[in-house]
Amino acid sequence: MQRPTDRKKILVYSHDTFGLGNIRRMLAITQHLLDTMPELSVLMISGSPMIHSFRLPEARFDYVKLPCLGRTLAGGYSVKRLGTRFDELVAVRSQIIRTTVAHFKPDVLLVDKKPRGIADELLPALEMIRADQRSPEVVLLLRDILDDPETTARIWRKNRYFESIDRYYRSILVMGSPDVFDLRKEYRFPAKTANKVVCCGYMRRPQPLAPARPAALFPGGKGARVLVTAGGGEDGFELLKQYMDGLSLGADRSFSSVVVTGPEMSAANRAVIQDIAKGLGHVRVEEFTRDLPAYMQAADLVVSMAGYNTIVELLSMNKRAVVVPRVKPVQEQWIRATRLDELGLLKCIDPAELTPERLLKAVSDELAGRKWRAHPATLIDFDGLTAVSRIIGGMLGHSESVPPMTAAAIRQWRVDEDARAVACSGSW
Repeated sequence: MQRPTDRKKILVYSHDTFGLGNIRRMLAITQHLLDTMPELSVLMISGSPMIHSFRLPEARFDYVKLPCLGRTLAGGYSVKRLGTRFDELVAVRSQIIRTTVAHFKPDVLLVDKKPRGIADELLPALEMIRADQRSPEVVLLLRDILDDPETTARIWRKNRYFESIDRYYRSILVMGSPDVFDLRKEYRFPAKTANKVVCCGYMRRPQPLAPARPAALFPGGKGARVLVTAGGGEDGFELLKQYMDGLSLGADRSFSSVVVTGPEMSAANRAVIQDIAKGLGHVRVEEFTRDLPAYMQAADLVVSMAGYNTIVELLSMNKRAVVVPRVKPVQEQWIRATRLDELGLLKCIDPAELTPERLLKAVSDELAGRKWRAHPATLIDFDGLTAVSRIIGGMLGHSESVPPMTAAAIRQWRVDEDARAVACSGSW
């Protein structure tokens, strides 16, 4: 039996100010690390108000909850719940982070997206780590796209992110593929920063908690099934309202719908969606589900925004999709959706051109049998979780891990994996 002192420890920083994407992504990564390394314990520091509602790892995992901050539509930050000043709350969060690092003593600190944390709240902990000879490895994790290139390059220079990465970080793991968006080139990373980047691939969808049961999940029983989801829902009202209005105008009712508003949609906006649904027997409205992948798996079509998790999940399931991306305060979703539309993997609608009629026509067209140009898995790498586990496992000295710290090493490992898969398939 392994003693607690023998365990390796990872501390995950997930700032979580807007929506559910970051916390869902970091929990999926955490679960995979725990599944592949039985000697590992993970402590997560999170500002998500919804972390307790998700399926959390059942063993060797816990979390420290930070007071909530929110992101405004202008791109700034504010106090979400407490009646205190922003600087006071950041100071509280910063002290919690530093104290947790000091006493938990992680072997790896995995930082989500913000190299210095929100409002530089990570800096005291990072400086403490740098001064400690037994300091943990510090790793930055980025999604595929942050914002448009001009804005991102300006923000990174202004906030001195490149200098911070040079000073504190060993590597940058990108959950995406350069075949879709190469952030090293798009964001003009300096050579020193670019050399720390490993493009790990996208995250394959998580398995549903339970097998998909279309008849139980969707109303109506017969006909096609459409899932409509707005992620966290804080800025998804317009998409859902346009969809419901389209159904109310007498659009094709041969399909049934489940509409998930998201837990962060306002009560007033949620009530509007629910009121419209009362006159539509083929529609059910839910506020939140812990098992969105089960609904995706059961659906014939998904209507959504273009957040990272949603897009990767539906592509890895080979689902048809109509997406209406968020375009402010950042262009991340718009860039992702338009590039995948160009590859023929989904239908993107410009939110400036969105109408109930246009949205429902796109839904009907997709359900009529639009053909894929190719299966998404033939165009996009979905082995991101495996790559992250091998890289971090290598840092921890995991006995079954190889520490591939370069893009070339990652590519060679994937070639070897493909060769093994072919060999296994030929033995049946």
